[in-house]
Formats: sequence, C-alpha cells, structure tokens
Amino acid sequence: MTQSTLNPFRPIQAGAYTLPTDRRTVVMGILNITPDSFSDGGKFNRLEQAVNRARQLVADGADIIDVGGESTRPGYIPVSPEEELRRVIPVIRELSQTIDVPISIDTTKAVVARRAVEAGAHVINDVWGFKKDPDMARTAAELDVPVILMHNREMARYDSLMDEICRDLMECVASARRAGVKEERIILDPGIGFGKTHEQNLTVMNHLERIVELGYPVLLGTSRKSLVGRTLDLPVEERVEGTGATVTLGIAKGCRIVRVHDVKEMVRVCRMTDAMVNASGGGEL
Repeated sequence: MTQSTLNPFRPIQAGAYTLPTDRRTVVMGILNITPDSFSDGGKFNRLEQAVNRARQLVADGADIIDVGGESTRPGYIPVSPEEELRRVIPVIRELSQTIDVPISIDTTKAVVARRAVEAGAHVINDVWGFKKDPDMARTAAELDVPVILMHNREMARYDSLMDEICRDLMECVASARRAGVKEERIILDPGIGFGKTHEQNLTVMNHLERIVELGYPVLLGTSRKSLVGRTLDLPVEERVEGTGATVTLGIAKGCRIVRVHDVKEMVRVCRMTDAMVNASGGGEL
C-alpha cells in the first residue's frame, strides 16, 4: 500500500478557488436536490428553493456547496442518469452564476459528473470511490478537478476493520491514478454510515488518524447520521450537538473538510476547534 508523499494539510485548488485546508477546516454545505434524502428530502428540489438554500449556506459560512441529485440513504431508490441530470444541472448552472464558492457534484455516474463540471461544478464527490461506474476515473482525469473518494462496501464484514478500510481506499486511489488523476487532486472520505455497522462507525471515528496517515486531505461526513441518532436516541432534526461532537473529534484527528447540513452551527464548532488544535503559544505547559 503506497502512501502519498504530498502534505495532507495543503491547500486544494478547485477551479479559480483555493480551499484553505492548510490553514483551517473547510466546511462543505449539503444541498440535496432530491425528494427522498434521509434528512431534508423534498425541501430543496425546486430550482428557486435550491438556489435560495445555497445562498443561505454561503451566508452561514460554507466554503463549498455539495449538490446531490440522488439519495444515498439506506434503502434508497436509484435514479437514472437522465433524472439525476434533470435535477442537478439547472441548479449547478444557476449557482455557478450566483454564489462565490466552489460547487461539488455528489454523484457516482460519469456522465453526470462530466455534465455537472461543464455546467460549472468544480469538484466530483463519489460515494463509491470510482467503483460503481468504470468510466468515472477516466472522466475525472480528463476533467482535471479535485475528487473525493469515499470508502464504501456492500456488506459490513471485516477481519481487520481499519486495515481493510485503508486498503480499500488506497485501491480507489490506485484506480484513480492509473486513469490519470493527479495525486494532488485526491481527497479521501472514511465513509461514516456506509458499509459499516454502528459499532464499526464508532471505531472508525476513534481511529480517523489512520485515514489521515495515508497522506491525502480527509473529508468527514457525519452530519445528522444514524451514528449520532443511535448513540443519542434522537431524531434527525435533533442531532446538531452530536454532529458537533463528531466534527470536533474529526478535526482533532486531522480531517480538513467537514460535510454538514447545519452550516452556521458547524462553522462555529470548526473555528473553536481549529483555535484549540492549532494553538502553539501561551508559555510553559
């Protein structure tokens, strides 16, 4: 397993934008253009609603907006590429003209990724780490944009959890690199809530530094997930504090990007955690 020789805490270039992951935690705001996402399905699946929501996320401090047109919640119903394109392309096209932060396309389909980048997206976020669509790696290489490769499995069966997650992620990296994706374009995501039991998700959270040690910037997506809901026995709309705890731990362990619904609150959590994690003065300990 060959690790990256690059600095995982380097800034990330996304089109004309620079994500300052060398200086602080970057906050990705979630914009679901779907009727069935687990947390906010149906709230923003019309153009005007979606654009207004994105503007609010930016006003609340989002550094990047992640646009998704297909739910990935447990038991989700897959949609066709045509339907996914119908949902996301008008929104991305409009957002590229109205907000001043980079846009990410959350998709597993190469055709959607290509059309989204052509419409104004700057980043590809693939929850299957290029394993679902055989054309995705080549497409990402041709588009030359940052890519987020998330860990995922069909079944939550492991002999050595962290070793296998790291190996799986590096297989995704190798696939991307063989297709021509530049090493400095790669971001990793441990895939909390995907292909893992509740107990395994907690274990991954406790060992996030293992993912960081692979040498790539790490994105953490825990917002409102069942990891929080099951631990605290709370419904989706009451998981802000639990999400904040996961964000704080993730930052302390080296994650540089967090993907969240509650942007205003999580920006505050990030800034406070950044201040503590990065503190170096104050005299003798």
